[in-house]
Amino acid sequence: MDSHKSDEHVGRARFAYSMGAFGHDAFYALLSTYFIMYVTSHLFNSGNKAFDDHMVLIVTTIIAVLRIIELLIDPMIGNAIDRTNTRWGKFKPWVVGGGIISAVILAALFTPLGGLSVSSPYLYLVLFAVLYIVMDIFYSFNDVGFWSMLPALSFNSHERDKIATFARVGSTVGAQIVTLVIMPMVLFFSVKQNGGTGDDRGWFIFAAIVAAVAAITAIGVGLGTNEKKSLLRENKEQTKLKDVFKILIKNDQLFSIAMSYLFYTTGITMVNSMETYYFTYILGNSKALSILGGLNTIVGVISVLTFPLFTSKISRRKLFYGSIAVLALGLIVFAFAGQSLALVLVGAELFFIPQPLVFLVVLMTITDSVEYGQLKLGHRDESLTLSVRPLLDKFAGAVSGWIIGPTAIAAGMTAGATASTVSATGVMKFKLVMFLAPAILLVISVLIFNRKVKLDEKMHAKIVAELEQTWGKQFNKTADDNEGAKEATPTKPGVTEIPAPVAGTVVDLKNVSDPAFANGNMGQGFAIKPSDGKVYAPFSGTVRATFSTRHAVGLVSDTGVALLIHIGIDTVKLHGTGFVTYFNKGQHVEKGQELMEFWDPTIKKAGLDDTVIVTVTNSEEFDFKQLITADQTVTAKDNVMEVTKKDTEK
Repeated sequence: MDSHKSDEHVGRARFAYSMGAFGHDAFYALLSTYFIMYVTSHLFNSGNKAFDDHMVLIVTTIIAVLRIIELLIDPMIGNAIDRTNTRWGKFKPWVVGGGIISAVILAALFTPLGGLSVSSPYLYLVLFAVLYIVMDIFYSFNDVGFWSMLPALSFNSHERDKIATFARVGSTVGAQIVTLVIMPMVLFFSVKQNGGTGDDRGWFIFAAIVAAVAAITAIGVGLGTNEKKSLLRENKEQTKLKDVFKILIKNDQLFSIAMSYLFYTTGITMVNSMETYYFTYILGNSKALSILGGLNTIVGVISVLTFPLFTSKISRRKLFYGSIAVLALGLIVFAFAGQSLALVLVGAELFFIPQPLVFLVVLMTITDSVEYGQLKLGHRDESLTLSVRPLLDKFAGAVSGWIIGPTAIAAGMTAGATASTVSATGVMKFKLVMFLAPAILLVISVLIFNRKVKLDEKMHAKIVAELEQTWGKQFNKTADDNEGAKEATPTKPGVTEIPAPVAGTVVDLKNVSDPAFANGNMGQGFAIKPSDGKVYAPFSGTVRATFSTRHAVGLVSDTGVALLIHIGIDTVKLHGTGFVTYFNKGQHVEKGQELMEFWDPTIKKAGLDDTVIVTVTNSEEFDFKQLITADQTVTAKDNVMEVTKKDTEK
């Protein structure tokens, strides 16, 4: 394939995946934020308020219970996707099929199902429950399949980062654009304005449009992307629900950040979901919600893109506290804004701006807890650990929806209500739930974070340093010595030549500035002062140790040599900035294959040493011969060291 066609395919994949994220999050925004508004304001309008309110309570309870039940189903959904093997790939059938089916059902749920909600309400409830759980399950198939397919789109980490960035922008715009257009479009398609709430016709047409966008973009992902086939992606283990809870409980830092985030995301979801009610029933200006949606779209993209800038200047912990402070200020301004649209928008924006930043702080802390758990528990649980965050978001959405239904009833914000019919008492009740309850939840979140979450950048750097010093020793243990570990890699007789993994000037290991390497604790080896930023595999072998910070890699040769390649000293502090990796854990690589790339100016700008260190971590099994002495220039093809298996039979 020529380079032009290759670039064309890469560009098509990026566009298709980012549009898929756009449609995916537009769907989720409609479901999680605005469906409850439709239920409370339009679904039941029999003229008997007591009966209508009773039915709203039942529906919101059904939604909450089904969403919590669906959390228990999620691991099985992941397993079903893992076991999928079709001519179209592992993930695309679920992305496309799940996207289409869930979209069709979502549009149907924005109807009274042929008038059954009034003519035969209890039959409606049964059909509603069946449709909702089916929709939610197929949405989960689409959701899990969509985000899980990212590693399958490219084995090039640099390209993955680009695809992920496009997807983050697409998802941010998709989620916020619904807020931008929902009320103007609902009112445009409605026959009756109903005090700014629209009617059944307007809500259904808008829901059908969003559903169509979600389905079409899901099809676009199927047509525009190509899953890379590799043995790396063959599933070896099935995730079990009990394993999720086991890892959550045993990994105390994961548990702490999860509990902090649970209270945070529940409070945030409540406020975000109730904004539509505020604009409609308190301001009496539902169309103005589009102004907020427009501001959120712009601010959301900027906020995501500025996260690396913030974390390069201040710690994540300070960013968390600062973000919560701004968020709390926004909540206060919003709570006392009254009828002033300008103050409402200022408060709502101050409340929204820090949300992407807090999300990323939490996500990075959860990611770092992978290494914390690896050091504490003796095994690495990436997928299980990272599955915790979406489970918490779903649980928060279920709880939030459960609260909003009764609140709307108590405040008089149900079918037939307008801003003029909602009493001052109703407004007060609504504000107490919208502002006071989330404020309490945020305080609890901060207290948990302050007292229990200790995993910061410095602690993570120390953990990674410990893992670097101990990772090679695991290959001398059998599975009996370490539960869940693989059989030890056998050391084969013979000589293994180790070339420089990077071009540069040879440095004696004893002269490097890191004592752990200089004193031989990490094994014998050599160092290179690099003249190039490309790192190549010095031999054929398997990637056995990876780090989220992308500054090091552990390889085991086909002859049993456990080798650590470490880029720079203390570069774990960069948290991956300036590093690109081209491998996956468990991947077999060939000699001379490019493994990593680093941007040397990034390391030097941070005031760090860029020396590349190479050590054999199971050195006790070998005899060593230095082939090239210090101060000599080498390329990535020059053999620097020769290791020979010791004859243990003598």
